[in-house]
Amino acid sequence: MMAQPIHSLLGEFMADVTDFLNTQTPTVIRPLLGLTILLVEDSLTACEAMRLMCLRSGARIRRADCLESARRHLRVYRPNIVLVDMGLPDGSGGDLISELSAATPRVEAVIALSADPARQPEAVDAGADGFIEKPLGSLAEFQAAIMQYLAEDQRPLGPRRVSDDPVPADPIAVQEDLALAQHLLRDGDQNAETKTYLATFLAGVASTARDDELRNIAETFAQARAMTGPERQKLDDLLSQRLQTKAVV
Repeated sequence: MMAQPIHSLLGEFMADVTDFLNTQTPTVIRPLLGLTILLVEDSLTACEAMRLMCLRSGARIRRADCLESARRHLRVYRPNIVLVDMGLPDGSGGDLISELSAATPRVEAVIALSADPARQPEAVDAGADGFIEKPLGSLAEFQAAIMQYLAEDQRPLGPRRVSDDPVPADPIAVQEDLALAQHLLRDGDQNAETKTYLATFLAGVASTARDDELRNIAETFAQARAMTGPERQKLDDLLSQRLQTKAVV
């Protein structure tokens, strides 16, 4: 009898592991056990916070940092839940939400993310099941935001006691995001699309890092019809200050 090829055995093993993981029952301590979450998010700061909350909740997390990456992922894997940031470097998250909402079979829940609550109607019109305003304040808020869209048999039985302590922003992730923002600011290509993306990106990072000063400047940047030299310099100086101190106030 011919021996079974090693790649075939490996494929069967991985399929068995996947089946095992997908049949795990959620518990009071790990209420999202057995779920796979695809996070479509360009900010490393937000991704790291979500990763920690998924880890503590029992969920597996995969990340895509743009629409193209998310679409490649979805051609291979089918997550249970997709969290989609509304502002991505290659377009609006609303486009991906529309695609996911119309797909067959449909994922169990498509949830929009944004630091700007004014984008909720856009997300709902695109077909999102829910909307989460960044940043999520605690593990309890994260779990509640996800579980409300799950079927009853996917929720743990019994009362749960979850920490309300805020999830701190990862300082290394914050630094990488701020360095990217400064690069975009200095790049010279300040058309309306680039300016809108940069402002949205910065507001999201500032919200997750709980940096009110940076968020206020990002929102002013977003509202200005034309960014003057002094205004751009003020934002550049603040980013330099944050990067030099290696900490977000």
